[in-house]
Amino acid sequence: MSFTTIRSNTYAALSRVMLDRINRRAARNMLALSSGKRINSTEDDAAGFALARDLKARKAGLQQAMDNIGNAQSLLNIAAGSHQVIVDNLSRIRDLVLVGADDAYNVAQRNAIQGQINALIEEMDDTVDVTNFQGKVLLDGSFSGRSLQFGAEATDTFIVSIEDVRISALGLAGIDVSNNAVATTSLANIDDALQTLFDAMQATGEILMRLDAKLNNHQRQVIALESSRSHIEDIEYGNAQYRMLRTQLIQQLDFNALNQAVVAPRQVLSLIVS
Repeated sequence: MSFTTIRSNTYAALSRVMLDRINRRAARNMLALSSGKRINSTEDDAAGFALARDLKARKAGLQQAMDNIGNAQSLLNIAAGSHQVIVDNLSRIRDLVLVGADDAYNVAQRNAIQGQINALIEEMDDTVDVTNFQGKVLLDGSFSGRSLQFGAEATDTFIVSIEDVRISALGLAGIDVSNNAVATTSLANIDDALQTLFDAMQATGEILMRLDAKLNNHQRQVIALESSRSHIEDIEYGNAQYRMLRTQLIQQLDFNALNQAVVAPRQVLSLIVS
């Protein structure tokens, strides 16, 4: 009797299954090493994958909030800088009014002082005209009731209004040093205007201080979120390399076992046929 086949090679089939499994594991290990991530898909760790995505989304939201805070800080710093310029000019005007209030000066001298005052007043309004952020004029009263975003949620806003500091709004249109009486009235108006400017500067400074605190808090949260995501998702290279070497060893053993499982029946069949 001659035999050309032997019963189904169960050991070879089992060895093939084991080799396929270890090949897939080796591919995942290689992907982990090349990407630097322990979790690259839901197949690796469904819960960890979802949690890592959530942490990334929260981090991205906070980073955008930090960009928004940076814009708000730039806007308010521009306004604060112009406030200071206007205060400096108005302080100089006050000094000139004090000089002009002295009846020791004659008409010509007072006219010269008035000319300096008028030039400084014009400069103050020019400062208002050129103070803008991305095309929005900041100091003419139009920047009122505006929302500045500081957080990752739609409700995380400051409502900001910047005082109108044009000459007309400050009540300085009639500054005059033609005599002591009108100069004294002008001084009172200047002092009121200076107080308005100081209040506006304080309000701006308080918002800047709060924005700085929000920014620092966001920075800490971003670091914490990234640390949590990395702990969940990223690989530890030493362990990953060890797992890769171990997988490669098992892969080679399974390959050898498969070859042996395939060859052995053929050797038996050869002996039987002969």
